[in-house]
Amino acid sequence: MPRGRRVATSDDLEVSAYLEIAKNLEGVGAEAEDGLQSVNEGIVVIDFGSQYSHLIARRVRGHKVYSEIFPSTCSWESVSHINPKGVILSGGPASVYAPGAPSIPDWVFERRLPVLGICYGMQALVHQLGGKVEPGDKQEYGSAVLHQNGTDSPLFQGLPPTFPVWMSHGDRVTSLPPGFSSLAYTENSPVAALGDGNLIFGLQFHPEVNHTPLGQNILENFLVRACQCRRTWTAGNFVTDSIARIRDQVGDGRVICALSGGVDSAVTAVLLQQAIGDQLTCIFVNNGLLRLEEPERVQDTFKRNLGLNLVYADASDRFLKQLAQVTDPEQKRKVIGEEFIRVFEDTASELGHTDFLAQGTLYPDVIESETPENRTSARIKTHHNVGGLPEHMRLKLVEPLRYLFKDEVREVGLELGLPPEMVNRQPFPGPGLAIRIIGEVTKEKLDLLRACDWIVIDEIKNANLYDQLWQSFAVLTNTQTVGVMGDFRTYGYVCAIRAVSSEDAMTADWVRLPYDVLAKMSTRIVNEVPGVNRVVYDITSKPPGTIEWE
Repeated sequence: MPRGRRVATSDDLEVSAYLEIAKNLEGVGAEAEDGLQSVNEGIVVIDFGSQYSHLIARRVRGHKVYSEIFPSTCSWESVSHINPKGVILSGGPASVYAPGAPSIPDWVFERRLPVLGICYGMQALVHQLGGKVEPGDKQEYGSAVLHQNGTDSPLFQGLPPTFPVWMSHGDRVTSLPPGFSSLAYTENSPVAALGDGNLIFGLQFHPEVNHTPLGQNILENFLVRACQCRRTWTAGNFVTDSIARIRDQVGDGRVICALSGGVDSAVTAVLLQQAIGDQLTCIFVNNGLLRLEEPERVQDTFKRNLGLNLVYADASDRFLKQLAQVTDPEQKRKVIGEEFIRVFEDTASELGHTDFLAQGTLYPDVIESETPENRTSARIKTHHNVGGLPEHMRLKLVEPLRYLFKDEVREVGLELGLPPEMVNRQPFPGPGLAIRIIGEVTKEKLDLLRACDWIVIDEIKNANLYDQLWQSFAVLTNTQTVGVMGDFRTYGYVCAIRAVSSEDAMTADWVRLPYDVLAKMSTRIVNEVPGVNRVVYDITSKPPGTIEWE
């Protein structure tokens, strides 16, 4: 699938709803079932704890080759279902000579597959194949200039003799394994790339990051020249295969799907609809924490335009009642999750017998959560629709997007005929506006925030910036300040504007919005939203901050 503009964790219901729904709704006893069963060809990405492992997998998929991340302890049996054509070894924080450092599984060498080691992955290759890795005299972080040694390596076909690369390491190779030669060097790394000919390669630098401008050419050379991949991982093929898998899994069973209006649940629902038709019922719960006119837009799009069997439950008052006097953000999430469970169960119980629960779990959800599929990387946060599910549930799970990144989901959505404005919608958190209101959530504050947020998005779209941003939104702080409006003293809330750019939501940078756009937002907010008299702009990146405020 072509590499898209955005990739992120699921923007659908990030609450603990599925845990209790799966346990409580009547259905057949079964465990959750994985998404992809097998693919025509794939690349195994072995994760040694690198922050870039997910990025490596995405870059490979950007070349229309399926890839999947596995821990360094993986067995051949656990990876064989993707029909590996090659292996990429990620970077990592360890030193290969340290006690307990992760190692490359034996099957990688036994299977005689093409291998590309990156940073720690290269050092692990050297260490395990008879070479030597030692602490470097100098650490090498940031940009460096790579000089090829003049060898005719398939990895560097079509590339200039010198080009910039991105380094991030303290150790270096001091002795090559038998049969290997140095392919390139930098000022501080005598061996910045190595290979044994046409099968095993190592790079001390990171080709997957944007700071290595020709990194994509290197990865493409590895995939096409070394691994001989056919590049068949496309949205069209995924849709065809998924429909067949869904039909095989569901049979004549009945499926319910929680529809939030986000792209993840939308693509899940439409994919299921094309696969099983009337056997699917979607439930859209209005928790009262949505943006201005969003309930109406969701119903109009899915029920009237796409013909989904949609049940609408307006539970705004119920959620607000439960959120009264709740100020802690984690408690807000818990309250919203528990109330969603009750509303969803009340609505679903009226539908009769149900066999399956569909949800829009994405691959980053799996990567970020501590699940059996992902034990190497540190857990960032538990996504309740991944790590919070019981091992045994009464409902079987249908998760057709479980192994897709966000940009791939958008490609699939377009392939399915979803309107571009829905496919390219900026992510919206599962708890909704509740975590964009600092302090207690009230109807008054929700109305203020909706009005502010509408203005922010309106001006972003007027400036033709919407599709260039990862997220842009307003936050209603719990701070009030003195102001002067019409010669009168005011004491109103401070509204914060947040706009970030990102490729994966795991890191993000604040966007340098034009001053005139910010000025229009500020002027409109203080003039059109009574109760708000000051506007500030958040210029914090992630890390150290997060995209959302709570």
